[in-house]
Amino acid sequence: MNTAQTNSIREHMEVLGSDGQHVGTVDHLEGKDKIKLTKTDPQSGGKHHFIPLKWVDHVDSHVHLNKSSKDAQAQWQIAA
Repeated sequence: MNTAQTNSIREHMEVLGSDGQHVGTVDHLEGKDKIKLTKTDPQSGGKHHFIPLKWVDHVDSHVHLNKSSKDAQAQWQIAA
């Protein structure tokens, strides 16, 4: 993941798994290596979640991950 891609991640962008399925919605970047997802997203169960930037494959109008939506949601970290 290069800096230009990281800098193009914006609040409210949709995050998609490698299968094209919805994972969540960007709340903001957390530190240098994580994306915090909104807790208002239907997939979130009312909680914020973190996904590592190393899961990001590329960014266009969406954030595309290098793992499926199912894997991402099974492995994401719930914010304390």
